[in-house]
Amino acid sequence: MELLIVSGLSGAGKSLAIHALEDIGFFCMDNIPAGLLAKLMEFAQQSENTLERMAVVLDIRGGRSAADITSALTQLEEEQAAYKVLFLDAQNDVLERRYKETRRRHPISILSQVSTDEAIRREREILAPLYESADYRIDTSLLTTAQLKDRVVSLFVDRTSDAMALTVMSFGFKYGQPKEADIVFDVRCLPNPFYVPELKNKTGLDRDVVDYVLQFEEAQGLLQRMRELVEFSLPLYVREGKSQLTIAVGCTGGKHRSITFARKLAEHAQKMGYHPTIVHRDIQRTYI
Repeated sequence: MELLIVSGLSGAGKSLAIHALEDIGFFCMDNIPAGLLAKLMEFAQQSENTLERMAVVLDIRGGRSAADITSALTQLEEEQAAYKVLFLDAQNDVLERRYKETRRRHPISILSQVSTDEAIRREREILAPLYESADYRIDTSLLTTAQLKDRVVSLFVDRTSDAMALTVMSFGFKYGQPKEADIVFDVRCLPNPFYVPELKNKTGLDRDVVDYVLQFEEAQGLLQRMRELVEFSLPLYVREGKSQLTIAVGCTGGKHRSITFARKLAEHAQKMGYHPTIVHRDIQRTYI
C-alpha cells in the first residue's frame, strides 16, 4: 500500500491538498494521532479490502511535540512500512495574513495564549522532523487555490513511467523566489519585452514574445547552456532516488522571459523522456 503523510503549517493549505488527493483516488484521513499511525497502517494492510493509496494528515493536532512525531516515524520504519511525506509550507507573514482574513486563531494560540507569530515559530519546531524527512515540499505563499490543487495532482496522479516528478516553473523575482525550487535560473540578464509597447501586455505564451526573447544571440547561448545542465543533472537526481524536482526560471515579473525559457526547458525534458508539469506562477499577476 502507498502511504502518504500530509503535513505542514496551519493555514498552508493541507485541507485543499487532502481534497485534491481524494479526487485522484486516495483514501484520506485527517487529524491522525501520531501514536496511532503505525497501527492504522497495519489495520489498512490487513483489511479485506486492502487500500492501494492512503493519505493521512499528521500535524500539531496529532503530534504535540517533535518527539511524538519522531517516535511515530521511527515506528513506521521499524515495521518496514513504506511511506512518503508531503509538506505544505508558507512564509510567516502570509500565514499571519491568512489568519487575520479568516478571523480564526492559530491552534497553538488557543491552547497557550501566545501571539500568532510565536505560535507559528513553535509549530515549525514541532513539525521539524516531518519537514526534514519530506519527499515533497510545496510553498503555498504565492499559489492560488487552483494552482495548489494542480501541483498536488501533478505530483500524485498515477504516472508509473515516471521515476521522478518534474516541475518546471516560471516566476517573477519581484514576487519572491520559490522556496521549493531545486534548480533556479535567472534570465533577467536578457532584453525585457516589458519595455516594448506592443509586447508589454502579452506573455511568454504568445508567439511574438517568444520570437522577441529568442532573437538575441545571448538568449540562444543561455538557453543551450541551461539545456545542457538539465540534460546532465536530471539523470543524476533520478539515480539518487529523488522523488520530486522543481526547476524554476525567473525574470523580473514572471510574464515574458521566464515563461519563454520555462517552456523551452520543459520541451527539452519531454524529449529526454520525462513528463514535466509546467507552472507559470505569476502569469496572472497585475502589471505594474
